[in-house]
Amino acid sequence: MDFAHYLQHDATALAALIRRGDTNPAELLALALTRNAEVHGRINAVCRLLDKQAQAQLAHLSTGPLAGVPFLIKDCVQDYAGVPTSFGSRSMQGYVPLEHASVVRRYLQAGLVVFGKTNLPEFALKAVTDPVLYGRASNPWNLDHTPGGSSGGAAAAVASGIVPMAAGNDGGGSLRIPAACCGLFALRPSRGRVSSGPAIGEVWFGASTEGVLSRSVRDSALALDILSGPEPGDPFDVAPPAAPYVDLMRRDPGHLRIGFSTVSPIGTEVHPEAVLAVQKAVALLRGLGHEVEEAAPEIDGAALAESFLHMYFGQVPAIVARGKALGARASDVELMSRLLATLGGSVSSGRLTAQLDKWNDFARALARFHARYDMLLTPTLAHPPIRHGQGDPPRGEQFVLDLLQRSGLLGILARLGLLEGTVNKIARDSLRYVPFTQLANLTGTPAMSVPLHWTAAGLPLGVQFVARFGAEDKLLQLAHQLEGVAPWFDRLSPLAREGVEAAGKLVPA
Repeated sequence: MDFAHYLQHDATALAALIRRGDTNPAELLALALTRNAEVHGRINAVCRLLDKQAQAQLAHLSTGPLAGVPFLIKDCVQDYAGVPTSFGSRSMQGYVPLEHASVVRRYLQAGLVVFGKTNLPEFALKAVTDPVLYGRASNPWNLDHTPGGSSGGAAAAVASGIVPMAAGNDGGGSLRIPAACCGLFALRPSRGRVSSGPAIGEVWFGASTEGVLSRSVRDSALALDILSGPEPGDPFDVAPPAAPYVDLMRRDPGHLRIGFSTVSPIGTEVHPEAVLAVQKAVALLRGLGHEVEEAAPEIDGAALAESFLHMYFGQVPAIVARGKALGARASDVELMSRLLATLGGSVSSGRLTAQLDKWNDFARALARFHARYDMLLTPTLAHPPIRHGQGDPPRGEQFVLDLLQRSGLLGILARLGLLEGTVNKIARDSLRYVPFTQLANLTGTPAMSVPLHWTAAGLPLGVQFVARFGAEDKLLQLAHQLEGVAPWFDRLSPLAREGVEAAGKLVPA
């Protein structure tokens, strides 16, 4: 098998080829490793190779549904026993787990051959992937642009053809954002659907969950079948689906009522291409017989953003403390993370609790919306994939904040409440390109990004669907239906097409 042939198959199809004897796991692993070596210098998607572990796995391969298919995990939460989990930070390189995370164990039991870990921003905190530790990752559709974040390395790996599917997680859009940037499909499951254990009970107070980025809906459905279900000690045991998701996916979703909005919930600008992406999706949906009208949940978007950011800021002091306990120095943490740790540490427990309490209000309001509409449709991103550095704070602002932080004045001013304007600006700036995704995280509902639009400049720009709690089956059914009328599997990035052309077999766009 050559690269062109490899790229014509999703993970499900590759596993079928292996079972028929048309290829073998060693051949596929060699293809994936070769492809990574070819593109690593340009996209920097894989931050740690586990090729020795993968070779050892081939000798004792599980006979699961994806046995022998090459796979990548994210260097965050997804612990691989005996291998550092860096969280994209120098400060966490001393953390070496003694056992696999539940999701990693399930991937391995499914027969996936894990040969590396993917790049991410420090502590998975940003919607771009640019850690100091590993260097920035680039988008295979245009190397001058970000692949998104925080699962940006995973998205770049799939979009460049290294693997057909890769693992990620989503605490504020970290699966959906890179999927939208890289022309991929991603589904964020309901809270509690997938275990985060055993090292963690709930990531980010339950805002984050595990999933994959893929080129086909059926791969994501199969991955959800592999991952779903509780582990001993989990805080939740969510009701299982009526049948495997790979079977439910093929069923007709029926007549759906869908409300859509292209208005930023925090009042920021929405790019015309993002509006156009939703308009195209609306036309497709109506053509499929669904009822679609402009409507949105009655939720104060600014209040939701504030609540999300209190949780987000609050995570940073805790993980910085973990790094210090492992022997890390302050300089091992990036500037913006140090600033967030100081700001987060200035928030009282009472104030944080009050913000977390609001999640219930948002969930109830969204449930009222879902009593009338099966789904909410929005842009995934408010802007096409940004250029590297486009979202960074100005250098002057970074200098002043660094000076305040180093002198200790930042913490004092924050505790005195004298940095409200600065905090609000950081918050607004950090969300202005991605204001739509946090709703699903705080409410615990499933959501997906579907690659239905490419901009005039040739960049992907996905749209988001949010469903009621536990309705992953409806999302997958709709995605499968959309995949049938507006297929995206063979729409390859320039970097992937370059590899195909080098193999001498051009795949149609």
